[in-house]
Amino acid sequence: MSEAWRQLGTPRAGGILLIGDHASAYVPPDIDLGIDRALLREHIAIDLGVAEVAALLVEAGVVDAAILGGVSRLVVDCNRDEDVPGAIPIASDGHAIPGNALDHAGREARLARFFRPYHTHIAATIAAHRPAMILSLHSFTPALASDPAQARPWHVGVLYNQDDRLAGPAIAALTEEGLNVGDQLPYSGKLLNATMNRHAEANDIPYVGIEMRQDLVRDAAGQARFAEQLGRMCRKVALYIAE
Repeated sequence: MSEAWRQLGTPRAGGILLIGDHASAYVPPDIDLGIDRALLREHIAIDLGVAEVAALLVEAGVVDAAILGGVSRLVVDCNRDEDVPGAIPIASDGHAIPGNALDHAGREARLARFFRPYHTHIAATIAAHRPAMILSLHSFTPALASDPAQARPWHVGVLYNQDDRLAGPAIAALTEEGLNVGDQLPYSGKLLNATMNRHAEANDIPYVGIEMRQDLVRDAAGQARFAEQLGRMCRKVALYIAE
């Protein structure tokens, strides 16, 4: 355990590893982002519902272990390549983040403190307990403040990049749950897939990226429902790995 990551469960070789890059809204007290703290309860700071659904999946034995980001995506966005500006965002969905206007030394210190330990832990876990499958779990807002006219009707999205082995089975399984499933929606995994590119695709580990719509996963009932649906999806998708 560290301030950069939190782990639930015990990794198992041949099991399922869940990764939640944006599962926390925590901002260390020595970091001043220069924003209204009410924003830390919004989607720009955290993928709402991810930590709770991850815990339920681990508790149910569907997922062996979950590695969750330890700080808000406004402190550092671990689902980016570290050399891109968005790894430490200076704005998000129309909100300026003035505390992230760092010089080179400040940026390097932020990455060394949070970004690199997070990815080092994931890499070490995979090396020691190579999973059969990785589940990347995120959530998305039903509307963007910067583009309120954009319709986002999907209940859940399935994202992937070059490795699409599990995408089709995941879409089919979630559709069977009665969900409106977005294939590479609300955005494409070919554009935003840094963590899975690094830890799944680079290691030839089958994976699927899941985006849950946040208004459906805000409360305990919604979180339990999604955990059950994703649990059934994982069991069905796992059959394709064994083939």
